[in-house]
Amino acid sequence: MKSSIFLTAHAAAITMVSGALIACTDSQPPGPYLGDFGGLARHEPSGGQHHAAPAIPDDISYWDGDGVSGAALIKINRSEQKASFYKGGVLVGVSRISSGKEDHGTPKGVYKIKEKDKDHKSTIYGVFKIGNQTINDNVDIRVDKVPPGAVFVNAPMPNFMRFADGIGMHTGYLPGYAASHGCVRMPDQMAMKFFENVQIGTPVIVE
Repeated sequence: MKSSIFLTAHAAAITMVSGALIACTDSQPPGPYLGDFGGLARHEPSGGQHHAAPAIPDDISYWDGDGVSGAALIKINRSEQKASFYKGGVLVGVSRISSGKEDHGTPKGVYKIKEKDKDHKSTIYGVFKIGNQTINDNVDIRVDKVPPGAVFVNAPMPNFMRFADGIGMHTGYLPGYAASHGCVRMPDQMAMKFFENVQIGTPVIVE
C-alpha cells in the first residue's frame, strides 16, 4: 500500500527567509521570495520547513520502500515529469519532478550518484540582503556586484544528490512543468526519502 507518503498540495505558500542555488536557475512564482535551490540554477523550494507548496496538487508522489531490500535504481522520465525509485527491480516510490526547461534541459543518459549533501548550498546563486530585507532575490554572484551595505546569502539546496556535473536531484519548487536549468526538483518529503535510500554509486537513468 502506498501509505508512507502521499503528497497533496498545501493551501498557501510559506513566507520564508532568503535562498538561492548552484546549477539550475530559473524564475520564481508570484508572491514573496521563498528561497531556492539548484545545481547551476536558481529554484524555489517545495514543501518542508522553509519551502513553498507545489503549484499544483501532487496526486502521483508516494513512498512505499521502507523495509524493502535490494539494489537501488532511479529512473527520471522527463516527458512525464516524474522520478521512479526501484529496490531490487521493484517499484517502491514515485515523485513528481520539475526537470530542466528547453534551453537548459536535464541531459539524457545513464549516471551514478556522485555526491550526497543534506544541507548543500550554492556558491553561485543566492540573494542580496540588507538586514532582514531582501533587495535582490535573483543573484548570480559571478556577474552581480554586492551593493553597499548588503550581504550575499547562498541558496540552500536540501537533500542534494548530484549525478552529473552541476546537476542533481533536490528539494525544489514544482510549478507543474519542466522549469529548472538542469537540476531535478522534487517535493521535500520525496527528496528526503530518495536521499535516505540512495548511496554513492546508485544508478540514475534519465530518459
